[in-house]
Amino acid sequence: MGIRNRTQGPNFFEFFTQQADKLVAGVEILAQIYAASPEERVALRDQLHGVEHQCDELNHEIFQRINSSFITPFDREDLQSLAAHLDDCMDFIDEAGDLLVLYGITNIPEEILTLLKSQIAVLTHCAELTAQNMPALKSPVDMRDYWIEINRLENEGDLTYRRALTTLFDSGLDPITIIKLKDVVESLEACADAFEHLANIIESLALKES
Repeated sequence: MGIRNRTQGPNFFEFFTQQADKLVAGVEILAQIYAASPEERVALRDQLHGVEHQCDELNHEIFQRINSSFITPFDREDLQSLAAHLDDCMDFIDEAGDLLVLYGITNIPEEILTLLKSQIAVLTHCAELTAQNMPALKSPVDMRDYWIEINRLENEGDLTYRRALTTLFDSGLDPITIIKLKDVVESLEACADAFEHLANIIESLALKES
């Protein structure tokens, strides 16, 4: 592979860092939604939608600049995949907040709520780690610790996900509430998976660049 000049053209790394920062902001609001009363959740959900919209705008801007740039720091397909996977993480964060509001779930048993918050704690760590490491993307081969830790966090999230489902099915709640909460649990798990997929993309990029 030929040597690329990573200082020419649009600063894609700054755009990716901005996207990652939005993930941190989104997860912070998500945590607030799950800690809030049902009456407070709607306004917080709307704030989360706003962050998701900002992330969408950044994603569109990145794609436009990729398509209009003569020189790019990595292959265009890799840049597009990075932007799309960052956007996927935000979409799942938004969905996890939206479902709790749309389903109008109230009086979640404390044991289940604790597990939901544990899932969100994993997402918080994933988002923070992604934002902290995204500025290092100019040299993806140096980001090994990042994708290893994301993988560990996703495995931790898997364990919590399975515990949440088991606890939910043993809860004695009415079937409709169980179905609603199962959707919420699965939405949070999908978000953790999205962070791992993003880390896998960066690992693949590092292999190409090494």
